[in-house]
Amino acid sequence: MAEIRDIEVVVFDVLGTLVDESSGLRAAMREAVPMSDAATVDALVTLWQRHCGREQQRVQQGHRPYAGTAVIDAEAAQRVAEQAGIDDPAVVGRLATAGQRLPPWDDSVAGLGRLARRFPVIGLSNASRTALLRLNAHAGLCWHQALSAETVRAYKPAPEVYRLAVDTAGCPPERVLMVAAHAWDLRGARAVGLRTAYVRRPAGDPPTGSDDFDGRFDGLDQLVGALTPGQVASGSP
Repeated sequence: MAEIRDIEVVVFDVLGTLVDESSGLRAAMREAVPMSDAATVDALVTLWQRHCGREQQRVQQGHRPYAGTAVIDAEAAQRVAEQAGIDDPAVVGRLATAGQRLPPWDDSVAGLGRLARRFPVIGLSNASRTALLRLNAHAGLCWHQALSAETVRAYKPAPEVYRLAVDTAGCPPERVLMVAAHAWDLRGARAVGLRTAYVRRPAGDPPTGSDDFDGRFDGLDQLVGALTPGQVASGSP
């Protein structure tokens, strides 16, 4: 496995990379509409994700004033409620916070912990500051610092989001490694000068043949091995 050298700080995408967004949303839909079958749940998740993706894109394109994920998730919850016939405000309100209760992938907590003993580790997410705080606590993700794109009132892949991470890291962008399961996210980071590593996840956005990332990995164990060669292989902490 190729090593990744000369890195001072590691930055992680969160949604989809370290937490299983799709499974978490499915669990929230099943809780809100207990009698729904799998096809109905999947349709509601798709409705949610399409709304959130579309509205974030409208913000990026200047077609909508900035709205944080708390607002957009609440809108998505209302759309799901209308589709599913939910009229209980308490159920809709809890559904609106579904993005704060997403489970980690099996290797996320341990892999993050191992890297954090070798590097400063930063989380960089489109999730709002409050959502990110609660999500990190729910999933057991421990950072040296977690950054929300809400700080710069933009959404990835806007360059100012990645510059926020570089400014926080306090070192040149070529010494900052952006890790994500989404090729579109890594392309945005590369455009600002960051190094990039793709980690495969079931619901991620895989690279194309033209993507020139510093590494492609099947999981966090492989990534840790590429960043800490010899140390991880020998079983040292």
